[in-house]
Amino acid sequence: MSSSLDQRTAPAPEGSRPTPLPRRTRAYALPEVRWALAALGLFLLALPPYLLGGPAWLWGALFAGAYATGGWEPGWEGLKALRERTLDVDLLMVVAALGAAAIGQVLDGALLIVIFATSGALEAVATARTADSVRGLLDLAPATATRLLADGAEETVDAGLLAVGDTVLVRPGERIGADGEVVGGASEVDQATITGEPLPVAKETGDEVFAGTVNGTGALRVRVGREPSDSVIARIVRMVEEASRTKAPTQLFIEKVEQRYSVSMVLATLAVFAVPLAFGDDLTSALLRAMTFMIVASPCAVVLSTMPPLLSAIANAGRHGVLAKSAVVMERLGQVDAVALDKTGTLTEGTPRLTDVRPLPGTGLDAGALLRLAASAEHPSEHPLARAVVDAARERGLALAPADAFAATPGRGVTATVEGRRIELGSPARLLPDTHHARVHPHSDTRPAHPDSHHARVHPRPDTHAAHSDTHAAHPEADHARVHPENDPAPLVRELEEAGSTAVAVLRDGEPVGVLGVADRLRPDAAATVAALTRLTGRAPVLLTGDNERAARRVAGRVGITDVRAGLLPEEKVAAVRAWEAEGRRVLVVGDGVNDAPALAAAHCGVAMGRAGSDLALETADAVVVRDELAAVPAVVALSRAAHRLVVQNLVIAGAFIAVLVAWDLFGTLPLPLGVAGHEGSTVLVGLNGLRLLRSTAWPRPARG
Repeated sequence: MSSSLDQRTAPAPEGSRPTPLPRRTRAYALPEVRWALAALGLFLLALPPYLLGGPAWLWGALFAGAYATGGWEPGWEGLKALRERTLDVDLLMVVAALGAAAIGQVLDGALLIVIFATSGALEAVATARTADSVRGLLDLAPATATRLLADGAEETVDAGLLAVGDTVLVRPGERIGADGEVVGGASEVDQATITGEPLPVAKETGDEVFAGTVNGTGALRVRVGREPSDSVIARIVRMVEEASRTKAPTQLFIEKVEQRYSVSMVLATLAVFAVPLAFGDDLTSALLRAMTFMIVASPCAVVLSTMPPLLSAIANAGRHGVLAKSAVVMERLGQVDAVALDKTGTLTEGTPRLTDVRPLPGTGLDAGALLRLAASAEHPSEHPLARAVVDAARERGLALAPADAFAATPGRGVTATVEGRRIELGSPARLLPDTHHARVHPHSDTRPAHPDSHHARVHPRPDTHAAHSDTHAAHPEADHARVHPENDPAPLVRELEEAGSTAVAVLRDGEPVGVLGVADRLRPDAAATVAALTRLTGRAPVLLTGDNERAARRVAGRVGITDVRAGLLPEEKVAAVRAWEAEGRRVLVVGDGVNDAPALAAAHCGVAMGRAGSDLALETADAVVVRDELAAVPAVVALSRAAHRLVVQNLVIAGAFIAVLVAWDLFGTLPLPLGVAGHEGSTVLVGLNGLRLLRSTAWPRPARG
């Protein structure tokens, strides 16, 4: 769920600081990256002289540098683990690489070092970027706030010093400094960072507002209801950090058996040397047999069974617009058996678009003329619905007329003079009193509120007198708009709202002339993606959204989702994900907003939609759909499962080679050159098998709508 808060170039009003550029850690500042780049550079420099038969001192020195720069850190970590009486894959990898070099296979050993160093560097970058975005999230809240004193005076204070019960003034365009309740004024608030709603929400006395959300065109007086450290935005930060710390340690498949294999290989090598020696074998023969055993039992082929398929899958996914941040992520994507989808910006495009233009009969206007009048009046407005109307008019090539005496009234709509006629656009409930009774649903005020009108929220209460009296002074003629029975817009309003659109009434000189429909358009591939994910996991995805239940169920019904969890704050999304994880499910969460970040971090695997995704979501997620194609999600899950199948194939191949060569060495006489050839042959074979996923045909055909 994206929002205007994600726009880095948005100007900051007085009293609040601008959204800064993310304070990103430079990749080169990480030691893992520097060592990995050095190892890769030395390896590439050594390759030409080695393959072309150059002097051994040259390629030998370069390969030695690659071993040192790429292997010292994992080797040191392995030694520290050994000091704690554990034998991990880092040390095993370094020993295997050195063993390969000892028998003259320096290229294989160096390649193994470079692969592991690169993998470690990628994970270090992903971890650092996540930490950067969590810190940057705090910048969404303003640095200062305007506190109102008892005598009516104003003072500018640090937002972090606000206390429960303080009253703050939020001017148009400012960010709200604290969670609280509106005690005066009316405006619209963009709270997409918290709830993911696609449109600003009308706020008036008694409504709740959140720190870090952006006020619209009206002024608000807000009574602080929570300490700054307990605001929703602060809780999001804590949830992301906690989820990142407590998420179960991730391991590649091979790492799960590394301890037993490593210990077994070391003990077996010692036994192969000692037992024949104890039974009278000569030292040279026993040593040669043990050395051959160590070579053929070396885990090079086993280790390379895992990395090439996963790295090839990462590269293939990257070519098709999906960035998986590590080999562990690529492996985990294929393990998911449950999917939770966000609504706004994930299943939908996240941007309101004009869907209907309905002129009333007898007004002398056709659809083009009505749209031209409406767009001309809305042109000066920056409201998302106004932009949708203006964009639609421009797409149709309509020439807009100048608008004079433009005015925007919070909770009502806009008024402008176009070609000598007064044009009004806004909520039918406010502009057309006869439609106040229309379609008031018990879920229309589900927390958090959803803007089902142009610039207002229709409260589910029968008393509309306050709404009339509030607007009467500004536009006294609006309360008795001339609605003739044969020209009643109410049926059109009901029809558009039942279809899932936001209805916008258009009045000319106080008389209704038409109704516009605006909606957040469903992605074309949404239904096909849901069907594909259902086939892959065996169960239909769940919809998790902060939007209201009516809007959520309407979208869910169109894409084939039956399990809908609506009106959720970020912590409630996390609770749902953790409940499923506690049941043994491996949950994939797909989202795009700040409010999705805690759930993305808590899930078995998180995927962010990249085009309009917030920085926090992009960095917290395990994978990013860069091209914003929802159909790529089931495709990358299927690719991950294909990679897992290749990993299993490779392990079978490597295990078979090791078993045959070890048995030959133990129960017969395996010549050392033949043992080396068999060992290296298996390594090359599993490597080539893993590289099959680099082919374009390996990418599963995405679901299409």
